[in-house]
Amino acid sequence: MKRRFRWFRALIILILIMVIGIIATAWWLLAGSRAQLDGERRVADIGHAVTINRDALGVVTLTGQSRDDVGYALGYVHAQERFFEMDLMRRLSAGELSELFGPAALDTDINHRRHRLRAVAEAAYAALTPEKKHTLDVYRDGVNAGLANLREKPWEYMLTGTQPQPWRSEDTMLVIAAMYLDLNGDGREERKLNIARMRAALPDPLVDFLISPDPTWEAPLSGHVSQSPVVPDAAAYDLRRAAVNDGAAKVAALSNFSTDETYPGSNNFAVAGNLTHTGAALLANDMHLALRVPNIWFRARLRYPDPTAPNGQRDAVGVTLPGTPALVVGSNGQIAWGFTNSYGDWSDWVRVLRDPHDSTRYKVPEGWATIEKHEEVIRIKGSAPHTLEVEETRWGPVMAKDTDGTSLALSWIGGQPHAYNLNTMLLEHANQVSAALDIAPTLGMPPQNLVVADSAGHIGWTIAGNSIPLRTGFDPLRPADWSQPNTGWTGWAAPAQYPRIENPAEGRLWTANNRTVGDTDFALLGNGGQDLGARAQQIRDDLQARADFAPANLLDIQLDDHAVFLTRWQQLLQQTLADAHEPALDALRQLTSTWGNEATTASVDYRLVHAFRDEVHKLALAPFAAQIKQRFPDFDWPGPGNQEAAVWAMIQTQPINLLDPAYKDWHALLVQAARNVSNTLGQQPGGLAARTWGEINRAQIRHPLSRALPGFVGHFLDMPADALPGDNNMPRVGAPSFGASERMDVAPGHEDQGIMEMPGGQSDNPLSPFYGAGHEDWVQGHPTPLLPGETKYTLVLEPAAG
Repeated sequence: MKRRFRWFRALIILILIMVIGIIATAWWLLAGSRAQLDGERRVADIGHAVTINRDALGVVTLTGQSRDDVGYALGYVHAQERFFEMDLMRRLSAGELSELFGPAALDTDINHRRHRLRAVAEAAYAALTPEKKHTLDVYRDGVNAGLANLREKPWEYMLTGTQPQPWRSEDTMLVIAAMYLDLNGDGREERKLNIARMRAALPDPLVDFLISPDPTWEAPLSGHVSQSPVVPDAAAYDLRRAAVNDGAAKVAALSNFSTDETYPGSNNFAVAGNLTHTGAALLANDMHLALRVPNIWFRARLRYPDPTAPNGQRDAVGVTLPGTPALVVGSNGQIAWGFTNSYGDWSDWVRVLRDPHDSTRYKVPEGWATIEKHEEVIRIKGSAPHTLEVEETRWGPVMAKDTDGTSLALSWIGGQPHAYNLNTMLLEHANQVSAALDIAPTLGMPPQNLVVADSAGHIGWTIAGNSIPLRTGFDPLRPADWSQPNTGWTGWAAPAQYPRIENPAEGRLWTANNRTVGDTDFALLGNGGQDLGARAQQIRDDLQARADFAPANLLDIQLDDHAVFLTRWQQLLQQTLADAHEPALDALRQLTSTWGNEATTASVDYRLVHAFRDEVHKLALAPFAAQIKQRFPDFDWPGPGNQEAAVWAMIQTQPINLLDPAYKDWHALLVQAARNVSNTLGQQPGGLAARTWGEINRAQIRHPLSRALPGFVGHFLDMPADALPGDNNMPRVGAPSFGASERMDVAPGHEDQGIMEMPGGQSDNPLSPFYGAGHEDWVQGHPTPLLPGETKYTLVLEPAAG
């Protein structure tokens, strides 16, 4: 027994030693992939030393003797802190994720590879001027030096069992392509296909009504609001004579229905200098995107000699996008600038009319053209490669079918090499609003609302992006035949055609992915799925509610979670339940009778009213969706949120011809919606009174690899599951994994008073002091300073030949 005990004890000790060894090795490897924070490094390809200072949050200050040297150092730091995320972005747009993740990523790769964006990126790089190529090459060299100078490769590659591949200059264009996909691709083109499916299944007057914009909530900067929706009468459409009346079909039709689909968005707004404490104009910007760990943006301050800058020293601060050398949003002491997604119409579906005798030919205005075929090989980790055949037309790749089965090619600005360049870097040097607005039409980026404020007190707005298509001869909301003469895209808008506003009389500007203009300007930009407008309207009203502003006042607007949009739904719920005699409905009425008017984490009334609106939308639209899905099972309601106008109009006018025959009148439908809320939420622990908004609106801000790891390890990588205030249709947009990717408030020339909040932290290494740093301030809405704090770490890059 003693001998067995000694052997058992020795075995336990051996196992413990092995476990400790594994943990120590893992820690050693993980620690070896951390960025170098202090000391000195000799590197090639820079002319003079660059100092890299970091504060307690990891905000980087790069100080050099030229923009090239600073750009090299920015690439160096990006690689050391974020190379894996940069790699994911280039692979995402190029359709090369399967090389890292195996077959699980193949569907995504197939969808993106059809755009052949690597070929687009290579063509875009080749078309750059020698100076711009040099800028990208310098940044590339910095990235590869930063990667090479890590003691160990980034830890994510150890986990995936792969090797990081060197950065190429054209990869920066692929990062921009990833933003094109995020902001106006990657499923957004499905909106027009779904509208086409609606028109194939329902009469045009009904479809026009169901997708109507809502003038009640629009808040354009100029021009008129949209026309009120026109409710079709029974002669146009009578639901009670429609083909779909069975309940099962309606339930199935809305199994994945969402009234508030989250699209990449943003808020930006500005006030003129006569409304501020300093005389400089003020800018606010919070870009709404999918949230992750680390954050998409990387905070940086760039300092280098510039004869056009105050005192001959350029000092620009804001956020960069790892993979690119530009300051995307920020302030340079003379101007501050920010973006929101414009949601103009940047793509069209083109009917490809094939030769009935030769399917490789298709009709064009001058006769017939030959479809180009490309074999795209997708390499898959652990599996044989997948070969994808891409059919390319002069208008774009064939990517879908029309409702009659005709092939459709997608004409999209993201597939145009000229739509990619580095002109965003010019904003670093702009000295006034008018100069920045002049630059805007040259920017090779997804078209955005650019709002600018300057140190002299001026403000301005325009569309940034060099690719606004000029259309002729067709309806952009329908797949069209461009083989007809004088039909299609005829060129690109000239800068003089861009809508532009400078120094409005009221001294205020605002955009929030809404309709910003009317009339001919709106006809030029089009509607690519613009926001309902409630968020923009609330920002406008918040701005008009006061006449003096400091950065903290703009942050207050960014954090405004008042439920202006849902107030009328709370009133409707109370009216609906005024005569309710069911105990469960009476409880719902009492819990929503006092309207707190905020989407706070503790709010019960907000959650219940929100759920009531969802149910009304579902019940009102179910029969229409069911009828469409009979013909097109993959139909989804075209978003985001553009069914609000139609549903509210039906509630107010109560047209019997548009009422689901399952209900005797519209009041019965509303009562059933309330009953559904009560039954669903009331049966959960604690009943209706325990159903707070924070219970379901909890953060799910994760590292890309955390789901692939054991639970406790994944939890270690992710941000805490905090309850979050805010919602769609209010300035403080907040969803579990979607929201403000940053919040900036600044008056140029007074950056020391500026604010910059950011979730997820600067570094992707869990052992870094910057992993998740600053995240709690973002959750709580605490004003983190824009300028870096006290220097905690200093690394100097020295020329190798120095």
